[in-house]
Formats: sequence, structure tokens, C-alpha cells
Amino acid sequence: MKTITMRGVDEEMSKVLKEKAKKEGISVNTILLKLIREGLGLSKKRRTVIYDDLDRLAGGWSEEDYKEFQDKIADFEIVDENI
Repeated sequence: MKTITMRGVDEEMSKVLKEKAKKEGISVNTILLKLIREGLGLSKKRRTVIYDDLDRLAGGWSEEDYKEFQDKIADFEIVDENI
């Protein structure tokens, strides 16, 4: 394997690379190799999109909120046998 030195990586790019690597649980070197391979068309880019914009709401309901919600959606659990 060859070693290549990459110059011109500014603070913003470095920060984003580190965050992306941490989020995917891999090293910065591995994320760089992955991005380069995808950019060169040597491997297909995964199309899986992970959304985390609602994560802060998970587990945020009180027991009272949960019961109220369940009461309001109870009608959706009824199956109409005549259809």
C-alpha cells in the first residue's frame, strides 16, 4: 500500500471529517479512503440516510402524555370487518 500526504485540510474540513468518522465509528483515515473511493467511482455510495433530527424527543413523554396519545389513537386500532 502506498502512503499519500494530503495538504490543504483546513480546520472546518478537519472538524467535519472527525465528526463523520466518529458518527460512523471508524477512523479518519478510513473515512477519507471511503470518500475518495466513492468520489472516484471505485465503490458505490450507500444510499442509506440516517435521520437524527427527532432523537431529542425520544423518551420525552410523561406517562400522562403517553396515555393521552393512546386514547386519541385508539380508534385507529379498530378493524372494520365490513370492508
